[in-house]
Amino acid sequence: MSRRGWALFLAMSVIWGVPYLLIKVSVEELSPVLVVFGRCVLGAALLLPWVIARGWLRPALRHWRALLLFTGLEMAGPWLLLSYAEQSLSSSLTGLLVAAVPFVAALAGRLVGEEDRLTPARLLGMGLGVVGIALLLGLDIEGAQLLPIVAVGLVIIGYATGPLVVSRALPEVPGAAASAIALTVASVVYAPFAVPRLDEVGEASAAALVSLAALGVVCTALAMALFFALIREVGPQRALVITFLNPAVAVVLGVLLLGESFTLGLAVGLPLILLGCVLATRRSPARTHRSELTDVDAAVP
Repeated sequence: MSRRGWALFLAMSVIWGVPYLLIKVSVEELSPVLVVFGRCVLGAALLLPWVIARGWLRPALRHWRALLLFTGLEMAGPWLLLSYAEQSLSSSLTGLLVAAVPFVAALAGRLVGEEDRLTPARLLGMGLGVVGIALLLGLDIEGAQLLPIVAVGLVIIGYATGPLVVSRALPEVPGAAASAIALTVASVVYAPFAVPRLDEVGEASAAALVSLAALGVVCTALAMALFFALIREVGPQRALVITFLNPAVAVVLGVLLLGESFTLGLAVGLPLILLGCVLATRRSPARTHRSELTDVDAAVP
């Protein structure tokens, strides 16, 4: 990847390594639908005025069908399902399950004819990433209920296919504009279900409210704008490799900020995840075999 690609990749790995913890804190006192509504409203309130001022809104609305599809796949559906799942699943286990996104994205990319090829090195990198996460977090699913796991499975499908919509149907739409519209639509969709529950906000602790605010400002408004830039810089499949680093970031933050133990799993798993990310984000070698060249290229001596 380019330097810009790596900068965006690392920024997104950190920013989206935090939401699992923030969601877990929020849903302990606020209903899942209210958590999703809150982060969408905050994100839309920050992005929409900027998009209108830049004159991006009307051109973006020409792609309303693709924007609605993206909203459902990347925000409206997954965020509610994650909030529901984390009422019973740990944030660590949720992050581990979501790490399957790059594999599903690779399969989806092949089905729709994406040019980004899965080389042996990239497949090895994905495998190392999964092994590293398993060592890092431990696969503790004992006692986990089936429905929350199914919910995370649906999240994986949404997260894996949403970026394909961006790369194929929204290449000319600024990321901030697409995010602002999607967040506004999601806010309207959830308003009838969330508004009657607003009394929960008055009863929630400062920790829950701060977590919700951080979800909306940093992990939604800022993150979605950066995510579009990352997709366009490195492609949808490589962009989703951030899901390998997200759980690792959450654990490292726990060690540095909360005084949690530096375990053997962390010492062994984190280097494997980092190596896996390097391999999984490598550019595919250019196709030089004569049979794979276009007719025009083959005619050039």
